[in-house]
Amino acid sequence: MRKQKKTSRLAALAAPLAMAVTMAAPLSVQADYNYEHFWSAQPEGTAWVTSYGECWQSLHGPNDLEPCVKAVVPKEFVVRLNFEFDKYEIQNIVNDDELRRLDDYIAQVKATDTREEISLVGHTDAKGSDEYNMALGMRRAETIRDYMVSKGIPSSDIVSVTSMGKRDMLPEYDIFSVQQRRVKILAEYEGN
Repeated sequence: MRKQKKTSRLAALAAPLAMAVTMAAPLSVQADYNYEHFWSAQPEGTAWVTSYGECWQSLHGPNDLEPCVKAVVPKEFVVRLNFEFDKYEIQNIVNDDELRRLDDYIAQVKATDTREEISLVGHTDAKGSDEYNMALGMRRAETIRDYMVSKGIPSSDIVSVTSMGKRDMLPEYDIFSVQQRRVKILAEYEGN
């Protein structure tokens, strides 16, 4: 009987010890975990795609990750921001979807490493004198320049702001159409 009591006591002491060893095992395995699988990239300062498909920038890590796709800015981008008659301010634009396109374009320009040389050309419909429409087209182009600068485009990247007024009409639209009131954006890459 005495031997059986001793065995029971030992079993009672061993059970918590066994439980502690079992619970500590994952901690020892975790200490040996290979942290190489955590996201990072090389070379330093380069943007890479994470396992979630997101583009991130890293300071160090393995070099077997897929690089992020660089944004490509179109060589020519036409924004047909249709202004109210005789208006030229951003709040006078009647088609918000074109303003969203401009915002997307600005994001593309800002995401590239290459410096763009951007030219803006304002246009009007055929109503009014040549002199008046040249000035109105210029105000529209300047509005877009100011908007782009306010969104983070360096003013030095906008190399030309001009007006065509009512010259260079779009042949597929009536000359008095709101579609004629547009700003054309041309981007050329430095060194081209």
